[in-house]
Amino acid sequence: MRLIVGTRGSKLSLIQTESVTQRLERICRDITVETKIIKTAGDSNSSLPLLSIKQKGIFEREIDRMVLRGDVDFAVHSLKDIPTDQPRGTAVVAVPKRDSPYDVLVSNHNLPLERMPFGASVGTSSPRRMVQLYRARPDLRVKPIRGNVETRIRKLDENLYDAIVLAEAGILRLGMRDRITQRLPLMEFMPSAGQGALALVTRKDNKKLISILERVNHPASMAEAQSERTFLDKIGGGCKVPLGVIARAAGRTMNLHGCMFSPDGRVKMEIHRSGDAARPKELGASAAADMMKLGATSLISSWRNL
Repeated sequence: MRLIVGTRGSKLSLIQTESVTQRLERICRDITVETKIIKTAGDSNSSLPLLSIKQKGIFEREIDRMVLRGDVDFAVHSLKDIPTDQPRGTAVVAVPKRDSPYDVLVSNHNLPLERMPFGASVGTSSPRRMVQLYRARPDLRVKPIRGNVETRIRKLDENLYDAIVLAEAGILRLGMRDRITQRLPLMEFMPSAGQGALALVTRKDNKKLISILERVNHPASMAEAQSERTFLDKIGGGCKVPLGVIARAAGRTMNLHGCMFSPDGRVKMEIHRSGDAARPKELGASAAADMMKLGATSLISSWRNL
């Protein structure tokens, strides 16, 4: 049986996709997978700041449309990049075992965050990371940065920044562990929903293919993803709102930590909840409802009005 997988053409995307296809071919000996590279809106607008692009899912939508049309059988995405309102008819049907959800600092002279010079420049295009950096070091100059991981590190090496913040999982997959200066504390630099996890997306009605793709699913990682994405979906706010969330499955229990910030970073709204690991969406929804009771709506409004 021959399958076609759709993916972006970046080195990281290809490595992530290959890790999935190789495992599928090992498990299902009668399957061969061909990779089809697809250029997305995010790749075409690589010079624009992310927050200036109004379209959601700029790295995934076009690939998922090709899944719906049958041009490719399935797609491999970084889960954190997938909007919760996926194109109708598609679904995340498998999440392989999750890698590190942490953010890391990559800096010139290998200086950790607390030892960087006063007023040092740090590159990130994530509002979540931006606010968390300011809370840790109010003196920093946080500057936008675009491009894939290698491009961002090249800009750092060209001294356009003193440091950059990246997802640890991506750096490890690229074999660039030696570039990591510091793993940032999880509760102070809470990740985006699904960070560190991959997602396999296909058509909801393709039951035969779903049964095949589910063979690479890691149940605990899928449960964590469902809890975090439900939390994100119920709160809303879009990519402009700095919201962090991390769920951890521990046996039959799931622990979820979530946070939001005011635009000036002075207010941090935080919530910790535990629930049944077999009902991850329920935990995510319950935690989101409690966050809304704390005043999340007012924080979302303050960001939308910027």
